[in-house]
Amino acid sequence: MKFFLDSTNIAEISKAVDSGLVDGVTTNPTLIAKSGRDTISIISEIAQIVNGDISAEIFANDYGNILKEAEILYNISEKIVLKLPLTQDGLRACKFFSSQGKKTNVTLCFSPAQALLAAKVGATYISPFIGRLDDIGEDGIQLIYNIKDIYNNYDFKTKILAASIRSTDHVIESALAGSDYITLPFKILNELYHHDLTDKGLEIFNKDAASVKPLI
Repeated sequence: MKFFLDSTNIAEISKAVDSGLVDGVTTNPTLIAKSGRDTISIISEIAQIVNGDISAEIFANDYGNILKEAEILYNISEKIVLKLPLTQDGLRACKFFSSQGKKTNVTLCFSPAQALLAAKVGATYISPFIGRLDDIGEDGIQLIYNIKDIYNNYDFKTKILAASIRSTDHVIESALAGSDYITLPFKILNELYHHDLTDKGLEIFNKDAASVKPLI
């Protein structure tokens, strides 16, 4: 499984990249707004830090304006993955860009049927929103299992990018379900390191190490 960081916070992104664990970044209009900066400047700066894919979301909803915004976003960097909504116009645009060999990320997926449509138009990534389904009493992880089965049945090339991650359990369950990628907040990434027994064991080792000759 590959990790994307869901963030526009430059300090967070830099730390995550330095950790060696992060393979790319995803953004959305909400994260852009929180940054207090314009889309082009923040995405451009992220592109200077990250070596992998960077998902940048269009703001438009109609096909014509999606194409215009896409040209602007794709021109920022060759690392850009166009993030498109799972709508008729969004999928139409996905088909257009896929046919040109450009990377796309179809977002706001909440059903296997939607994921099937995204694969049909050649999406590079499909982003099922796990946490938001859990919020309304549905099983977000089961959606990943269902999408995985459908994609395997027909050898679709679209990669599953689990999104709306709220906990470390979501990360592990997404991995068990076979998600190819996951995009997670910096807070959840840091929580993956921790276990009480690791902390206790390190405390013991550090105490014992103080009684022997240091290595350096």
